[in-house]
Amino acid sequence: MGAAAFVRLENITKRFGTFTALDRINLDIAEGEFLTIVGPSGSGKSTLIRLLVGIDDVTSGTISLDGTRIDTVPANRRPTCMVFQSLALFPHMTVGQNIEFPLKLRKMAPDARRARALELLRLLRLPESYYAKRITQCSGGERQRVALARALAFDPRIIVFDEPLSALDYRLRKTLEKELKDLHARTGKTFVYITHSLEEAMVMSDRIAIMRAGRFEQIATAEQIYSQPVSRFVASFMGEVNLFDLNGSDWGGLPVKLSPQAQAAVAVPPDWRGAVMVRPELVRFLAPDETADFTLNGRLHAEYALGSRVQYTVQAGDTPVIVERPFEQRLGSRSGDPVRLGWDAGAVHLIAEVAHGTA
Repeated sequence: MGAAAFVRLENITKRFGTFTALDRINLDIAEGEFLTIVGPSGSGKSTLIRLLVGIDDVTSGTISLDGTRIDTVPANRRPTCMVFQSLALFPHMTVGQNIEFPLKLRKMAPDARRARALELLRLLRLPESYYAKRITQCSGGERQRVALARALAFDPRIIVFDEPLSALDYRLRKTLEKELKDLHARTGKTFVYITHSLEEAMVMSDRIAIMRAGRFEQIATAEQIYSQPVSRFVASFMGEVNLFDLNGSDWGGLPVKLSPQAQAAVAVPPDWRGAVMVRPELVRFLAPDETADFTLNGRLHAEYALGSRVQYTVQAGDTPVIVERPFEQRLGSRSGDPVRLGWDAGAVHLIAEVAHGTA
């Protein structure tokens, strides 16, 4: 895997009885990186971070930090800290006492603890007056900030987040996503973040790792995963998408017409099997005299208003095609009306069929 990484997981396997939760995974994390791990329930996300912070032990494989193994080091001696979904704050304590708790365990002097707690309140943009406030008097967003301050009080080299925003309402979650990204930039800490929300991952991360059944399906930047997914699973996981079956030159009955440039874009060997991916925002409605590299006729099936954009489903033969456009460009057509669709050769991405885990 090249030169030594800041954090390196090599051939990590974790079994619970006969169940394999993680299957020989490898992962390098750069120092100061914001890495988000996403995947469906049961994919192995939480198991992975529990191994990283030492809550669970690996079955086989190694975890290294700066070239030194830490998988055999007890959790309380690892330079890691975890922010749980439940936050695990002490309700009978004040904000200041919660933040100071790890410093008290290290037997730091009271004056130094208080100074550090006030410094962290400022960093998390909470008034210093909150030092004496009860946790039970804090809002959900304020409790999130207190939990972050307490995690930073450890001065860990790696902060691990286990879906910390999942219980918050949408508006507060969006605010805290931006604040977390900003906090990451200001602290320079290494963040490893677990979430079910692709949107969270896209907003905050330097890289995204998509998990499936105990393996990594793809690890890349958000842009790379969105535009160049390695599998149907990743393509679909990144949002609604058009995936057209392609077997050699057979489009599975899709009535699509190809220009010479389009034919070159999807030129594959006769025995090739896979899919052609086209993102909905790259498909457009064509005027009668308008051309495109790929064109097909269909009938408008449905229209869905999605805030700033509108999504359309067009039935082309037996195949539904998704089209998205800005709300201000909303069609005047009705369900059942004939339409022409088109997209350019540069909009397609080929996804070969491969066995799971080999992509």
